[in-house]
Amino acid sequence: MTWDFSGKAALVTGASRGIGLAIATELVRGGAAVTIMSRKADDITAAGERLAKEISGARVLALAGNAGRHEDRERVVRQTVEELGSLDILINNTGINPTYGPLADADLGAVLKTFDTNVVGALGFVQLALRAWMAEHGGNIVNVSSVGGLRSTGVLGAYGASKAALNHLTMELAWQLGPSVRVNGVAPATVKTRFAEALYVGREDEAAHAYPMKRLGTPEDVASLVAFLVSDEASWITGETVRVDGGLLATGSLG
Repeated sequence: MTWDFSGKAALVTGASRGIGLAIATELVRGGAAVTIMSRKADDITAAGERLAKEISGARVLALAGNAGRHEDRERVVRQTVEELGSLDILINNTGINPTYGPLADADLGAVLKTFDTNVVGALGFVQLALRAWMAEHGGNIVNVSSVGGLRSTGVLGAYGASKAALNHLTMELAWQLGPSVRVNGVAPATVKTRFAEALYVGREDEAAHAYPMKRLGTPEDVASLVAFLVSDEASWITGETVRVDGGLLATGSLG
């Protein structure tokens, strides 16, 4: 489907590669001007150059920043409005997972960092987007969650708990910000990205066997759903976190 985001500006965090870059690409193809952000300057600059080269007429602003730092969030939102003219779409895609294993043994500093980036950082971007543009003009927000926020994971407990909090944040914000701002989420299962390599590299066929669709996800699978959720075609959908998981949770399993 061809989307029409002409005249709109978007901010996509965690967008130097993987799901974030695929979402940015989908929005740019639909005519949106897009700010892409990630922590490493070289990576986000390269991603911006790639988008500008691949899509004729693309308006892309590539900014380095840490989603867990208020001053970086503030700067990126301010530059987006100043240079692109508005901020109609916010995609909170940044996510980290610095801890693995039983929660009883988890380093609490790593748990705190996980929540600070995955939950507080996302809320921080929402607050800034509202003050800079959306409170007066309306808009659309999508939080990129995970199936790990919908079921227990066993070894990714802190990450899953942070995504569960993000899912609840999505519902609270949808209630509080409607009708002018819609807030939704997407919850992918294993998507073939560098972030998720530990879950499938060297055993992809085995990992995919648990899925009714018999394959793992791609960044584009998630991007097309996000584009729908921020489009006018989804104008009566808010407060939802939509699974994009190849049917995995329908089996009662997390793989």
